Amino acid sequence: MKARIVALPGDGIGPEVTNAAEQVLDKVSNLFNHDIQIDERLMGGVSIDKNGIALTEETLADCLDADAVLLGAVGGPKWDDPSAKVRPEQGLLTLRKEMGLFANLRPVSTHQKLQDSSPLKNELLKGVDILVVRELTGGIYFGEPSCRSVNQNGNLYAVDSMVYLDYEVKRIVELACSLAEDRQGKVTSVDKANVLESSRLWRQIATEVAHDHPKISFDHLLVDAAAMHLITKPSNFDVLVTSNLFGDILTDEASVLTGSMGNLPSASVGTNGPGLYEPIHGSAPDISGKGIANPIGMILSAALLLRYSLKLEQEAKCIETAVNLALHDGCRTIDLQQHENSLSTKQMTKAIIDRMRNNIT
Repeated sequence: MKARIVALPGDGIGPEVTNAAEQVLDKVSNLFNHDIQIDERLMGGVSIDKNGIALTEETLADCLDADAVLLGAVGGPKWDDPSAKVRPEQGLLTLRKEMGLFANLRPVSTHQKLQDSSPLKNELLKGVDILVVRELTGGIYFGEPSCRSVNQNGNLYAVDSMVYLDYEVKRIVELACSLAEDRQGKVTSVDKANVLESSRLWRQIATEVAHDHPKISFDHLLVDAAAMHLITKPSNFDVLVTSNLFGDILTDEASVLTGSMGNLPSASVGTNGPGLYEPIHGSAPDISGKGIANPIGMILSAALLLRYSLKLEQEAKCIETAVNLALHDGCRTIDLQQHENSLSTKQMTKAIIDRMRNNIT
């Protein structure tokens, strides 16, 4: 297969973990005789510094023309003024919107050898295999109006609007139900329907969609209860489908189940066109340049790229198996093991690549 990928390393540790994923994809090309071309472009703070904007029209056009996009991380203290007119995150939001990426898929599963890295008791972590399906282009991050002003009494106030259209809810719940059919067949829709009108619409549409999937076990859960259940009984979940804001928060919470946020990948997909693949962690400026970032989330994001955009299931499993073998053999970066024998980013990447050659089926 011949494919072209645009890589957006971004800021902080983004370039370090992106390099790890590129090495893994090069190994896939060699093992399976593919021609995977990777072109790097600027996005985020580095693009602001050079171009005055987080995402240029040229870079956006390159992304839309690619087979898939691989993203490291954006942001950092240098660009961390919330009132700034140009911010790194604007590039990411624009990219998602322009690429039509309405669904963010975030798998969360625990590894037996990493259970001691989680703050939760081991017995709570057995059998955890969750897929969070987060709506990505609607909700409070995109709702209008969104503004700050001063009222007639001189009080400063701010408004953010959580807006959802019926079709936005329908397509994300449809996707969640379809994905559940190839898993345990259980979907939990998360909302705040006891308070928010947008959530009451979400629940109404979700219920209607569920009726068209009689083989799926479907239930609703308020977001505060979902947050609690993720910690107290995470193995009860199969597919979680929720709005943009709630999904953002819940998946960060769920990352502690795996021992580190650095372990978790994500895939952002739409109806047509290329997908966007990135780890769920941020740019981690406190460890940027130290060579100790955990590359697993980024490497597993590359596996999702192979699975969803390039339809290369065997190659995706090759990467995932290699990651599991490395963890089983005790390979750990410092976020997973505060020890003098912790591996650097490069060492962990090499450990995974070395194990890829042994698990082709």
